[in-house]
Amino acid sequence: MLKNIIVTGGAGFVGSNFVRYVINNHPEVNIIVLDKLTYAGNRANLVGLPQNRVRLVVGDICNKELVDKLVSKTDAVVHYAAESHNDNSLLNPDPFIQTNIVGTTVLINACRKYNVRYHHISTDEVYGDLPLRKDLPEHGKGKGEKFTSDSPYRPSSPYSSTKASSDLLVRAWIRSFGLRATISNCSNNYGPFQHIEKFIPRQITNILSGIRPKLYGTGKNVRDWIYTDDHSSAVWKILTEGKIGETYLIGSDGERDNKEVLELILRIMGKPSNAYDQVKDRPGHDLRYGIDATKLRKELGWRPKHTDFKLGLKSTINWYTEHENWWSAEKDIVESKYAKNGQ
Repeated sequence: MLKNIIVTGGAGFVGSNFVRYVINNHPEVNIIVLDKLTYAGNRANLVGLPQNRVRLVVGDICNKELVDKLVSKTDAVVHYAAESHNDNSLLNPDPFIQTNIVGTTVLINACRKYNVRYHHISTDEVYGDLPLRKDLPEHGKGKGEKFTSDSPYRPSSPYSSTKASSDLLVRAWIRSFGLRATISNCSNNYGPFQHIEKFIPRQITNILSGIRPKLYGTGKNVRDWIYTDDHSSAVWKILTEGKIGETYLIGSDGERDNKEVLELILRIMGKPSNAYDQVKDRPGHDLRYGIDATKLRKELGWRPKHTDFKLGLKSTINWYTEHENWWSAEKDIVESKYAKNGQ
């Protein structure tokens, strides 16, 4: 039984939601959050959590001495920490190489040294993209190629290539050094605490700020959306019941193109569905992601709970509406960065 775990990047979006999930559902577990608190990490994401069970350590996963000290006293490491924004990786790949590759190496070396259970959080973007589906309006009910754990790696950006590199390092450490590890590759998350540079919260906070939302290109790029709480429950399932050495894909059949998502946000928020601007597309923008989570569902019995996308989106919109103090100070900075790139 796990009693003490480290969550790297636990002050970020998906990491903090995982911390909250564990605290709320597993009262026997104590958590050390190891986070560098870059722009994407936020102390406020951990507000309200019991201090006797959650301890924030501000530090870099590339710091070998710090990582070694923390890992030596834990039962498991769940590695969320990553540079993760595609646009930023195109402007400057260096931080992505340092955090996603070097940082992962430091962590798996420490886990190997102390024989600590390790779970590696990755992304579906390591697989590149898929052809667009003709049956997309049926939202996942028809046939179409999807990613599986056997899909070849074809990363498109500096971000996804560094995540692919980190996955391969973990696989090598499992085979060569007996690292007790699993990997999960998840589809696009949405929900509370997501940084406002990301697609869904950017559009929500634009509308709340009186700014017209922005859509890359034609908006036909498809993402497989999953509510972040479902991602968290899947990770816990894999951490506690997954087979060592295996890779599990996490998704909830949530394929929708960006245009549809933006127009739904506008309608929910009482705006005309065409009240947005089209801006220049991102270089190398992947066409479509689609996750086949059959392995996770059959082997471990996991099921998503938040399968009504409109309901999940309403909940997310309500959160950003009610927590303007969480995001408002950064809004002008984020939009000025996009404006410089014509986006």
